[in-house]
Amino acid sequence: MVRRKSGKKEIKKRKPEGSKEAKGKNKRMKKEAMVQAIMHAFKTSPKETFNYRQLSTKIGVTNQVQKLQVVDILYILASDNFISEIDRGRYRYNDLGTTAVGTFMRRQNGKNSFIPEDGGAPVFVAERNSGHALNGDTVKVQLFAKKRGAEPEAEVLEVLASKEQVLIGRLQLSKGFAFLVTGDKTLANDIFIPKDKLKGGKNGDKAIVKITDWPEGAKNPLGEVVDILGVSGDNTAEMHAILAEYGLPYKYPENVEAAADKISEEISEEEISKREDFRGILTFTIDPKDAKDFDDALSIQQLPNGNWEVGVHIADVTHYVQPGSIIDKEAYERATSIYLVDRTIPMLPERLCNKICSLRPHEEKLCFSAIFELNDQAEMQSSRVGRTVIKSDHRFTYEEAQEVIETGEGLHKEAILKLNDLAKQMRERRFKKGAISFERYEVKFEIDEKGKPIGTYIKIAKDSNKLIEEFMLLANETVAEFIGKPGKGRTKKTFVYRIHEQPDPEKLQNFSTFISRFGYKMRLDGKNSDISKDINKLLDSVQGKPEENLVETLAIRSMQKARYSTDNVGHYGLAMDFYTHFTSPIRRYPDVMVHRLLERYLSGGRSAIKDKYEEYCQHCSEMELVAANAERSSVKYKQVEFLSDKIGKVYDGVVSGVVEWGLYVELNENKCEGLVPIRDLDDDYYDYDDKNYCLTGRRTKQTYRLGDPITVKIAQANLERKQIDFALIN
Repeated sequence: MVRRKSGKKEIKKRKPEGSKEAKGKNKRMKKEAMVQAIMHAFKTSPKETFNYRQLSTKIGVTNQVQKLQVVDILYILASDNFISEIDRGRYRYNDLGTTAVGTFMRRQNGKNSFIPEDGGAPVFVAERNSGHALNGDTVKVQLFAKKRGAEPEAEVLEVLASKEQVLIGRLQLSKGFAFLVTGDKTLANDIFIPKDKLKGGKNGDKAIVKITDWPEGAKNPLGEVVDILGVSGDNTAEMHAILAEYGLPYKYPENVEAAADKISEEISEEEISKREDFRGILTFTIDPKDAKDFDDALSIQQLPNGNWEVGVHIADVTHYVQPGSIIDKEAYERATSIYLVDRTIPMLPERLCNKICSLRPHEEKLCFSAIFELNDQAEMQSSRVGRTVIKSDHRFTYEEAQEVIETGEGLHKEAILKLNDLAKQMRERRFKKGAISFERYEVKFEIDEKGKPIGTYIKIAKDSNKLIEEFMLLANETVAEFIGKPGKGRTKKTFVYRIHEQPDPEKLQNFSTFISRFGYKMRLDGKNSDISKDINKLLDSVQGKPEENLVETLAIRSMQKARYSTDNVGHYGLAMDFYTHFTSPIRRYPDVMVHRLLERYLSGGRSAIKDKYEEYCQHCSEMELVAANAERSSVKYKQVEFLSDKIGKVYDGVVSGVVEWGLYVELNENKCEGLVPIRDLDDDYYDYDDKNYCLTGRRTKQTYRLGDPITVKIAQANLERKQIDFALIN
């Protein structure tokens, strides 16, 4: 039976018709009061039908003009689905509304919603009307008759298809049973677990639990333990819990590792004979100091004509990983390596990514390479793409290469200094062409041997990082253009592009309006390059100013997200008409696809099936976002862990986010972020302004705006929810 709000708004009893007082009221009865009286009449007699005359009598209207108003109101209420016209001129309360099918979205705070399968707007479902539907379930709902001035509501009638629910939390054991205490944002209830479904779990263990049932009348859903991750609070257990939370693998399948173990690392002379040989040319890698998977190397030599031949050599993963193999299927499902705060979850088995394919020094390695002839002005004279064999002469860390650049001394200094000179010229031209310069700092944690964060530091891209970046960009652009711009007489073939669409005009307009308050202007018309050059000027002009972080954050938010597609629209942020991902096949599956398509087309193969590759692109784009969310979640956990022993300590910070539930604040000292809950802003009632990124007090007019400096103290650090609460210091 459908439960509905009673809508019990009392209507005062009227005096008998014809009385002096009644007639006076009829004359003065306002339209809104009439609407309320009519709605009340229908609600109190839901099975009866009325025409306008009967309703007029029922609510005490005798004036002919007002009776005509009743006709108008009936028409409006019918168009709002509050009432239904059963017969001509006769109406009945739309008690049952209509039903719909779609997806149920459950939220911990009770603000559940229903997403219609036809793509309509979300509909609010109160907790009391949610039944036992779980997040992601396909449900049938009753849509309530819409109330004037109110948001539409619905009630779950039936769960048509249950989505498998796997949650992560901490086991809390009692005699004969246990609960999973979870900080999951989609469920407010703990999960009841019978003792025989614990799978050996102990009190305080971090566990993965599957919901098996939620009986009618039961307060808590029932579940069973799928896996025990370890003791709650243990670093590895918590990192694995984050991966499991996002549906990502936290261990490598043994059969996939066994398949990798069978791959020979020997390179035959026959294979070398098919490739261009770079073993005698100076080649080296430049990577982070803790890297083990070296997937790119640079070679450089001066040609007889005085120009420079620079090779960008990329690990030839596809030589070892065959399409459709067990290793390939696992790599596709993962689509990317995942970089948590303290560990890497590789896309490929360790034997491949850290040994066979990794371009380690003094070892012969198979590569797919882009080779460039550049003059002293870094202008390209020619290029080619093909398979090669290399032997790296040295493995540089970024810090070691940077020292050579800064001092002009050290191993292979002439080569590094020349590559740096060429890279700087390419970079300057790229920005003149309209590439956008987002150079935000990256915060890193210093971790002890147990994984506990003991400090933070800022990672800034220096010339050695930019050197590698420029040559990787050049290789990616060249490969994309090689296939995407076939030339006369050649047909365009299916390819995987890394695309970045133009900014949303409305977001850009909002951004421009907002920064004008700080005295900055930005053009919104003209060529793409004109707009991006203006964005660069803006980013340069805010450097070192209080609003720097705010402006950079909002500029990034006004941009679209880059993604993979077979439909090339260019890369707006890089100002490139053709761009792909070719340079990291050890850690990104799209690069594997690009290598395979390159091999196919270089050997004269026909165009690949576009729809199939578009599906692959969509999967890789989705997995990239999931991995990024998991990475952010691991950072958030470490931030909470880092501040958990600093409760009560006071910090200066900046408002980094404004939402209806409070203020996010980033601390200046360590860049950790936490929330000042709206409930703690108890000196006034605050209104949220999403256009101007601020909260404003109704009485005091106190305003908290994005980018404002602010002083807070650490009030609470909840590791289970990965949440830091701050309290304002006046």
